Amino acid sequence: MKVITLKNYAEGRWTAGAGAPAELRSAIDGEVVALASSQGLDFAAMLRFARERAAPLLRAATFHDRAKMLKALAEALTARKEELYELSYNTGATKADSWIDIDGGIGTFAVYQGKGRRELPNERILIDGNVEALSRNGTFQGLHVYTSLQGVAVHINAFNFPVWGMLEKLAPTLLAGMPAIVKPASATAYLTEAAVRIMLEANVLPAGALQLIVGATGDLFDHLTCQDVVSFTGSAQTSAKLKQHPVLAREGARFMAEQDSLNASILGHDTTPESPEFELFIKEVAKEMTVKAGQKCTAIRRAFVPARLLDAAQEALIARLAKAAPGDPREEATRMGALVSVAQREDVRARIADLARSSEIVFGDPSAAPINPRGAFMGPVLLRCDNPWGACAAHDVEAFGPVSTLMPYSTSGSDAGEVIALANRGRGSLVMSVFTHDEGFASEIVYGCGAYHGRIAFIDRRSDKESTGHGSPMPHLIHGGPGRAGGGEELGGVRGVTHYMQRTALQGHPGVLASITRRWVSGAPATLASEHPFRRKFHELPLGYQLKTQSREISMDDVEHFARFTGDTFYAHMDEEAARANPLFGGRVAHGYLILAFAAGLFVDPDPGPVLANYGLDNLRFVKPVKPGEAISVALTVKEKTLRKPDQGEVRWDVVVSNGAGDTVAAYDLLTMNAA
Repeated sequence: MKVITLKNYAEGRWTAGAGAPAELRSAIDGEVVALASSQGLDFAAMLRFARERAAPLLRAATFHDRAKMLKALAEALTARKEELYELSYNTGATKADSWIDIDGGIGTFAVYQGKGRRELPNERILIDGNVEALSRNGTFQGLHVYTSLQGVAVHINAFNFPVWGMLEKLAPTLLAGMPAIVKPASATAYLTEAAVRIMLEANVLPAGALQLIVGATGDLFDHLTCQDVVSFTGSAQTSAKLKQHPVLAREGARFMAEQDSLNASILGHDTTPESPEFELFIKEVAKEMTVKAGQKCTAIRRAFVPARLLDAAQEALIARLAKAAPGDPREEATRMGALVSVAQREDVRARIADLARSSEIVFGDPSAAPINPRGAFMGPVLLRCDNPWGACAAHDVEAFGPVSTLMPYSTSGSDAGEVIALANRGRGSLVMSVFTHDEGFASEIVYGCGAYHGRIAFIDRRSDKESTGHGSPMPHLIHGGPGRAGGGEELGGVRGVTHYMQRTALQGHPGVLASITRRWVSGAPATLASEHPFRRKFHELPLGYQLKTQSREISMDDVEHFARFTGDTFYAHMDEEAARANPLFGGRVAHGYLILAFAAGLFVDPDPGPVLANYGLDNLRFVKPVKPGEAISVALTVKEKTLRKPDQGEVRWDVVVSNGAGDTVAAYDLLTMNAA
């Protein structure tokens, strides 16, 4: 086997580290597969290069521009992913394990590029929430915005997912407009390096947007500033050491941690051995013990079952685990690979010994001879702790491998109090799963456990066909957890992007706020339309371009015809006596949707033109009722514009419907797609 000398990517060039490199060995046979060193790198210069070269270019790009970069990177990785699969075998991963890591990582890029184009504006600033009125007459207002931090994101990743672990941090970072320095765990750095090469060879990122350290980080932390972010995945011990770095405290650099935790799975009190949820629970616990050989930060370490089902659950788990013998991951029939290294296997064995002091090993032999004496293979080990309230190390010790502990909980009717308390003894986790068909039990779990767990997955007979399972963080939802899990959040859709941005409160005249955010707000200057706005193309519509319509009276005949035509004969529109008794109306009123329909009739231009489609209303509110005999008019204002395609753009219109007295009766945002 050819030994690869890994290189760092620093200041726009690939460079091998000096000195004696570390030997990175195959998890399958112990052979050296790569050499790695970062000695001699100028870490201060790497940070400076990113801040001065890449950061300004990334910040100058819009969210949509950055989303296009992610899409191009995802396509480049997809085109060459077989190269990554081949390298991945040496990490001990099976083809299925690598699919989670490689395709899962690429999928995260795909999700973020889609969210960047659909959910973020084609701008460089992100508005958070609504405008706040700060004065009586509306000349002084406030709102929150996010802007890109002006530093560098330092990503320190774990060994278990060398591709996904990198990409799940990199996607929101680049979308936020921030460059990154990636530091993978040494044991699997050769796979990360290969993925970084593919992305850099795609030639879509500014120089310095992505740099790589394949060895130690040296004095990198000494040069961090308040604009930098450290995002860490790994053990609580390493996290605590990094958090205590004096520069982090002095500069106030952000530190986000996603730590290994003692995740739990609960079999509901309502189950029996014949319940679908029982089988789903057994299947999931066994899967989480064997996928990636149990080396997942989300793996199930504690499995809780009703005391009456403890023996049945043990028997069922043993039967399933007996089919999961580890083997060469290159073999098609292999369902469980190796631990990442012999050192990792020895650590897992030591942790199992700690667990076994208060639990009984009921399946597996951690000391059994591996199938290859130089490899890092170890079969699954199931422990049983009959007294989870006693001195049970299962709540304190994690064996980061194919290991889980089965524990009972007592039930009294449908009360979930005991299992809630046991689950929370892990002092914070990334994820907990619950297998129940009792929705009341599920509700109790959320109220009792929500504060201790970053994600709770409920799996039952209705969802199992499409469920992503206990251990799969999805880019749409947060990945993190309180307490032992680190207290951080990653992913979470747009939430993950904002971790690399600064939220700032802006105060000023509405015109100033509109100019900064490129979103018109009420009170900002408006330009009275010289021609109907629906006659203008996307690029011809300035923000604040406003049409004020004629008025239209709503008659009783209109109300009754609308009721008959639509079938909406709600009493407030048709029964004078009942409507008069309603304190909100005091008599018959027009339908809200009649008001919307008449409003559209007032502002719509009927002829073919640049408006291609009306595809929705946002933030609709009916503010004040309209009674028969009253007139309405509309103010239609260009609020925000987002170019979606070279020849098409989304226009968001501010629509305010008023009565004859000038009071607002309805307000909403209208969305149209306009030709550019």
